[in-house]
Amino acid sequence: MGVSVSTNSGSRRRGRGRRANLKPMSEINVTPFVDVILCLLIIFMVAAPLMRVGVEVDLPAVNAEALSSEEETPLEITITAEGNILIQSNDEQAATERSNLVPRLRAIMAERESTRIIVKADRTVSMETVLLLMNDLQLSGFRQLGFETSAGGPPLDDTDR
Repeated sequence: MGVSVSTNSGSRRRGRGRRANLKPMSEINVTPFVDVILCLLIIFMVAAPLMRVGVEVDLPAVNAEALSSEEETPLEITITAEGNILIQSNDEQAATERSNLVPRLRAIMAERESTRIIVKADRTVSMETVLLLMNDLQLSGFRQLGFETSAGGPPLDDTDR
């Protein structure tokens, strides 16, 4: 908080000198406050996209376009490199044992309008694990299945082979 001094030229008194003309002004200088707020705003704008909830999975790379999104966000199931199965719905993520997977998915299916589901499997997970998960998804009633991959895989056409 700064204090500034202003002169009042209309009320000069003789005999007291120049100090009598100066009186303190009690105004708040908001410029530093605005600078700090703008810096914080920029920091949060840059950091917000980096705050994504999820599990680190090494996805296989493919060269395909992303699918268009629907109004309801699809259910996500993640298979980690250790073989753990995680179900993520509405920014909540819970680990599930394979024996409890079908009843849990049926309960989730009863609450949802969409039968769309996205599977994220680590590239080191065996094909058998993924196929068993697909079987459980089909038994649970999920019919629209998609796999999430990372970009930068081999080309789709045969020209570069």
